[in-house]
Amino acid sequence: MTINFKFKNLIVVALFINFSSVAETKVKEVNNHTAEASAAEAKMKYMELPLLKEAFINAAPADRNDALVVGKLGTDGGNKAMVLQLAEEFANNKHGDYDSLLIAHKDKLLLESYFMRGRINLPHFQSSATKSYTSMLIGRAIQLGYITMADLDKPLVSFLKGLDHTKFVDGVEKITLHHALTMTPGLRFSDEQVEKFRGNPEQFKGLAQVQAFFEQSKPITTESQSYQYRGFGPILAMNVINAVVPGSAKEFIKNEFFGKLAITNYRWRDDKSGLPLGDAGSGVTSRDMVKLGLLMINDGKWHGEQILSSDYIAKATGAITPASEDWQGPENYFYGYLWYTTNLTAGNKSYDVKVAWGGGGNRIIVIDELDVVMAVTGYDLVDETMLTLVSKVILPAFAK
Repeated sequence: MTINFKFKNLIVVALFINFSSVAETKVKEVNNHTAEASAAEAKMKYMELPLLKEAFINAAPADRNDALVVGKLGTDGGNKAMVLQLAEEFANNKHGDYDSLLIAHKDKLLLESYFMRGRINLPHFQSSATKSYTSMLIGRAIQLGYITMADLDKPLVSFLKGLDHTKFVDGVEKITLHHALTMTPGLRFSDEQVEKFRGNPEQFKGLAQVQAFFEQSKPITTESQSYQYRGFGPILAMNVINAVVPGSAKEFIKNEFFGKLAITNYRWRDDKSGLPLGDAGSGVTSRDMVKLGLLMINDGKWHGEQILSSDYIAKATGAITPASEDWQGPENYFYGYLWYTTNLTAGNKSYDVKVAWGGGGNRIIVIDELDVVMAVTGYDLVDETMLTLVSKVILPAFAK
């Protein structure tokens, strides 16, 4: 997958990344916690973390009492030699700059590996994978009855109180939650307006930001409500979550979403009003990314409890609209509700794949037919080989 120059520059600004050459890393399979951050490292910013002196590759992950079931690669599934070879290639930066690669199969974590600045016990920035987690919050709110599947097609403004409708541009009432979740709300701004929104977080926050969107956009039309990858839709969706759940969206994430999966070591930046960012800004550990993938592959169930609406997941991971930006890959790349879906082949067989994708190479990859979940973290700006590797290595390694 190729990312155009402009988009790569945006990622550089967002992640504050400086590249340097990295010597080939020594690799061995180990079973101790050599990739665990020290107390001092836990206080460091991401780019301050020292590179691991040695890659951590474990084909029999430890039980860390974090609600993840663990197993052994090969014994519990997967071609051990193929998968370990891939992990070694990651450790030697053959495919880019990545921090971790974890693989679960049939609800068991079978591979846990860390490289570069990856650490077992540190949240890793997720970038735009945050959008997929925002979508999952909607699924949780539906499961708890705070909104319904039918509400997805209601005007988004009907959920938000305190807005001045008299100042809206024409067509705002056409925007539904469905539009917000599919990157089709129809909001259109000049580059100068976007920079103004980003550069004044004290002014544009919470409902004030929504009011500004609805006042300053060009009129919303059927033509403008076409796919455009921007952060406006996820921001609107997070405002809806904040409006419909008891308490606040921040409390909802802690108690009703992450808390249900025993995810406690996380970060989620807010917009200065206390509202979590809907489009970026979260950080979770690689093992917790696996949990989120397992939640999706099990139709919203976690250890027997229905956490997310299964009806919502089915729609959220469907091919609703083509992902048509030129950096988003081949023609068979589609967008659902802030989740990507595509089709990959291995040999003569094809597989549907669902992806939560964040800049820098951060991905949760879900392959339902093979019951496989992958979690990948990194700071690779090009990140164009990952799904090719899934086709060439992961699919054959776990094919029945």
